[in-house]
Amino acid sequence: MSPNQSSTTNPTRRRSLPMVMAAAALVCSLAGLVFSMAGLALSQDKPAGGLRPHGLVHLNAKGKIPLAALPTVAQAENARKLGGASRNRLTARCPVSNAVDLGTWCLESTTFRVPVADAGKNDYFYATQKCVKEGGWLPTAAQLIGAARRVALKSTIDDDPGTSGTTEFPDQREGIKDEREMSSDLFTTDAGSRAAGSQGVSPGSKGVGNIGEPDPVPMPADPAPNTLNYVTVYDNHNKGGFAGGAPVGKPENFRCAYAKGSQGKPRDTSSRS
Repeated sequence: MSPNQSSTTNPTRRRSLPMVMAAAALVCSLAGLVFSMAGLALSQDKPAGGLRPHGLVHLNAKGKIPLAALPTVAQAENARKLGGASRNRLTARCPVSNAVDLGTWCLESTTFRVPVADAGKNDYFYATQKCVKEGGWLPTAAQLIGAARRVALKSTIDDDPGTSGTTEFPDQREGIKDEREMSSDLFTTDAGSRAAGSQGVSPGSKGVGNIGEPDPVPMPADPAPNTLNYVTVYDNHNKGGFAGGAPVGKPENFRCAYAKGSQGKPRDTSSRS
């Protein structure tokens, strides 16, 4: 080989070696990209589907990630635990122990026993606030009448004690009277400003000075007007019936209604009357 040939060949060979190495690096990069697109790197604390952490998961024949390779999230873990729960744990139930189950809601089987210290205080305000405090509400007249066939509502003295709240052996010393129950429904016996009470005008109230409004005249409040009545209901031999109205400030028998739920143990209200 001539010197000229040698001088022209060696530089070419020296230049081709880096090109080969660059091509090999490119091939390796492409291979890594293909593998990363065809698999899923796992970084779980526990292996899923028997695979090693940080291993590669290849797509199945349908081009999808195998279910066994997917990590279990907290919601799925909870769902798996619920899958083995008993029917009682997952079934909505009445939150009080002495309630009658009426489908999506419950009604106490007995009326509320007013403590001795609160005797005579069980008016509309007391009843509605007590039921809310207990976690329920004061039922409507429709709910009470609708439940008359299944719940022993207060009734007349000639009603059946087995199907109503009538006392079987009344004590004459305590009186023998027809009884009824309070509902949450309201109506008024008057018109105008006396129809539904008033907050009055507090002393010290001032008019809007920018428009020259005069100061309002102080007036007493009327938060519990006798003209505002609640509807009462009685058992009426399991047919249900309206028993007239009573002013919101008058004490009366009442019971509470509740939404059904499955959280916790039902509260014991067996001390109710």
